[in-house]
Amino acid sequence: MMNTIKQLLIPKIEMWLGLFLLLLLLATQSAFAAEIKVSVDRNPVSLDESFQITFTATESPDDDPSFGPLQQDFSILSQSSGSSSSWVNGKSSKTVQWKLSVMAKQAGDLVIPAVKFGKDVSQSITIRVTDKTANKAVSNDEELFIEVEAIPENPYVQSQVFYTLRLYTRVDISQARLNEPELSDAVIERLGEDSNYNTQVNGVNYSVTERKYAFFPQKSGKLTIKPLLLTAEVLTGSRPGFNGFFNSQTSKTKNVESKAITLDVKPVPASFTGKHWLSSEQLVLKQDWSGDIQQMKVGEPLTRTLTLIAKGTTVGQLPELNTTNTNDQLKAYPDQPVLQEQKKVDGLLAFREEKIALIPSKAGSYTLPAIEIPWFNTQSQKMEIAKIPETTLTTLAVATQTVAIEPAVTPATPQKVATGPVINSPQETNIWLWISVFLAAGWLITVVIFLTKRTVKKPVIENDDADISLKACIKNLKKACANNDALAAKDALLEWGRQKFNATNLGAIAGFCDARLRDEILHLNHALYGKEVGQWQGKKLFQTFTENKALERITTSVDKSLEPLYRL
Repeated sequence: MMNTIKQLLIPKIEMWLGLFLLLLLLATQSAFAAEIKVSVDRNPVSLDESFQITFTATESPDDDPSFGPLQQDFSILSQSSGSSSSWVNGKSSKTVQWKLSVMAKQAGDLVIPAVKFGKDVSQSITIRVTDKTANKAVSNDEELFIEVEAIPENPYVQSQVFYTLRLYTRVDISQARLNEPELSDAVIERLGEDSNYNTQVNGVNYSVTERKYAFFPQKSGKLTIKPLLLTAEVLTGSRPGFNGFFNSQTSKTKNVESKAITLDVKPVPASFTGKHWLSSEQLVLKQDWSGDIQQMKVGEPLTRTLTLIAKGTTVGQLPELNTTNTNDQLKAYPDQPVLQEQKKVDGLLAFREEKIALIPSKAGSYTLPAIEIPWFNTQSQKMEIAKIPETTLTTLAVATQTVAIEPAVTPATPQKVATGPVINSPQETNIWLWISVFLAAGWLITVVIFLTKRTVKKPVIENDDADISLKACIKNLKKACANNDALAAKDALLEWGRQKFNATNLGAIAGFCDARLRDEILHLNHALYGKEVGQWQGKKLFQTFTENKALERITTSVDKSLEPLYRL
């Protein structure tokens, strides 16, 4: 019977064990597979333009790549590979790259297929290839020229405009000097690094250097982007020297100018009803909490993080997110906002993050109002609203533990039982009498010395010069804000910050202020830096400055209900 059971069970056990080992082997191979990412230097590209494909691995793949699948839709012009290693904080990292210069064989949305690196496989991505060839009014003997374009040419105010310049050359040049694009009443940011590729114009091969900018016009109307001027030394053929033994290369200086582009900037559309104009291609608003909002505890902080990410706008256009007014039962301590900009090839990406520590003083429910950010979608040409819904916080009372205090029990010690009244001997009585006399004499001597050497403290007379100077600074700031004088406001703030915080620049002063005043000081700094002094309005700055002073008076008052924030 036992032999029969063994004959039935052993094959099944071996089968399940083999299946388990197979799954373990597959999982191990998957865990150690190298991840190979694919990227292109630009997208879209024209049919007659070359572009670069880069394969990147963070560790050595299983084998060398096989680029055969690429040749179905692309012609491989050249390829190269390289690797780099680094050691940071005790950890080593390695990067291996393969770079291919290719040209598409047909127009359309083409797939760069997955490439096998032995058992490892790269990702597949899609690139758009247009059949729009360069249609330039250029003769075959033109050696170099500049092409510029702006998209769109009729943007809304403060919206992003892509400005692209392309330098076409079919000769060797040196000592090239190209001025930067200029547009009055606009913020200009350069995007990414230059890209280089080859193309054909009227059947002539050219090398192209492409550079991109983002323009943000700050007022409506017709604005003209001035032409770009390139000055370069064009290298020509060599000419013989002494008896043809020495040859010298000659050059000639050439100036090339691009065309001017006129933008027709539209004002804020009448359909936009928001108080703060914000235009963007894409916008994300979100919140995160450091703990459970339904189980807050009295006296303990909970951090709320508000994040706003906008594509195609500057960080200076992002509004303040934390506008919630709290009371004594729910105190708010906002941190300094984090502002960042990322300059990508496809445009500017603006980031704003605000952290607020909320501390309840009583148990119960607290409702934070909804946050709404109206913005204009430049892709759909419509107004949208990014929203964080109304949020309810629940605070639980801190449980107090009652500890019963029992009377202290002194352990019993053996004592001698008196058989009669205890009477001190005359010798013990005399000893205690002399000790008392000695202590009384010492106390009397101490009192006499204290009364003899005590001096009358002179009254301290405070100097009000600093307060008078601070009042003068505030008075000068009020006058400057009323006259919309940005330079005078800056001087008043600098003097106020020097006396108040020992700070010597607007950025340092802003770090000591609350969120609203900090933003207004940074806005003043931006207006001065961006040469927008005439357009600066000082009413809001002085209003927030006054409110900040009131906030200082409130926070310096005695509040014993909570521990200081730095203790948290």
